[in-house]
Amino acid sequence: MNHDTPLSPLPLRHLSDVRSRVMTTRQLREHGIPAAETTERCRAGGPWQQLLPGVYLLHPGPPTSEERLQAVLLYASHRGPTVPRQGAASEDAPEAMITGLAALVLHGFAEAPPLLGLDRIDVLVSRTRRLRSTGFARILRAVELPVAQEITGVPAAPVPRALADAVGGLTDAPTVRRLLTEAVRGGHCEATAVVRELSRARLLTRPHVVDAVDTLLAEGRALAEQRLYAMVREHGLPDPLWNVDLRLPGGPHLGGVDAFWPEYGVALEIDTRAPRPEEDPLASPFFHKREHLERLGITVVRCLPRTLRETPDQQAAVVRTALMAAGDREPGAYVVVLPR
Repeated sequence: MNHDTPLSPLPLRHLSDVRSRVMTTRQLREHGIPAAETTERCRAGGPWQQLLPGVYLLHPGPPTSEERLQAVLLYASHRGPTVPRQGAASEDAPEAMITGLAALVLHGFAEAPPLLGLDRIDVLVSRTRRLRSTGFARILRAVELPVAQEITGVPAAPVPRALADAVGGLTDAPTVRRLLTEAVRGGHCEATAVVRELSRARLLTRPHVVDAVDTLLAEGRALAEQRLYAMVREHGLPDPLWNVDLRLPGGPHLGGVDAFWPEYGVALEIDTRAPRPEEDPLASPFFHKREHLERLGITVVRCLPRTLRETPDQQAAVVRTALMAAGDREPGAYVVVLPR
């Protein structure tokens, strides 16, 4: 017996499913199997095989997609020195998560290739980890790890981050466009969240990505407008004038709005812009438009696509409150309403 052999080895049979088929050197040692025996079992024709450095598959056949995912996570979580967690990260938060195309597969993207068809699986770790890409594991780093979403027991990056990591490795314009469009059309996330991640990853300088983003934003606005129509109808709100421009009689253009209730002096605008961290909210175009219209006695309701998708009842309550408050205000200035 040596110092690597535990006093009470744990039997392998107590484990189930993929956890019993993919293990690290350390885990095997905890089960009473020394490194020399692991090496012997991984020889040509042996019952085991090494998938990645320090990660072993405990059967001789080809790994399944679940086993490949588990192997990549084990490699990224257990290789290299332990790095203290930074910030307010939970102790239960994973040290690594699947990202890129593999994460999109887990999120249910029809346009992503099957897991077994991927030559490499992207895994996201903190930038302070001393790891390198090897075999079918490609290491990607983040200054701050996003909150992982657990899908069938596998920690995966949220869709916007996974998309940005996937797009970063793609040069085929139609594939990029289909993935971005599915993200919004399939209800996985909002267009603004995707654009924010693409900008953070400095991918908006690539022409094929810019073209795909234009399609993405148009898709996101169209879906938000459809949800707005449904909200007004399903919550019994008065029918507004849709998609109109407002002008002063014989005066300047005041701006376009997505919905306008002239008898109540209430306008609604869907804000589909991707917010910029460095932008002063008081200097935004929306703020200036609202300030101008409210000086004329018109209440402006700002509406986010995410709110229409996740909590349309709350958004409807905001609009209803604005309409009900119309009777307590002085009549607004006359404005000219034109189709937009």
